[in-house]
Amino acid sequence: MRSFQQRLADFDARGIRVVAISVDTPEVNLPHRQKLGVTFPLLSDPKAEVIRQYDLLHAGAGPDHSDISRPAEFLIDPTGTVRWANLTESFTVRARPDQVLEAFDQIKR
Repeated sequence: MRSFQQRLADFDARGIRVVAISVDTPEVNLPHRQKLGVTFPLLSDPKAEVIRQYDLLHAGAGPDHSDISRPAEFLIDPTGTVRWANLTESFTVRARPDQVLEAFDQIKR
């Protein structure tokens, strides 16, 4: 998330709104956001309802075998259509801001 925060001006310049989502509650997310210095929204989905809609649930992969979300990045257009997605199985593998910006630029051509 820090890398996206560092490139937030580049996303803003393209009209891209960066939003993160987690299974953690708002009480957990707020201090995490503050610790990372993130200014974009970090939404809470403790029942994993949205996470399930995007087929991102990684059942039992969290602490104490709790359910978490698989890492993913999406570019969603104003109509709600997913135009690009990066999905991984490992929480250590995520798209870098440059990858997302390049994908956006390719879509806009």
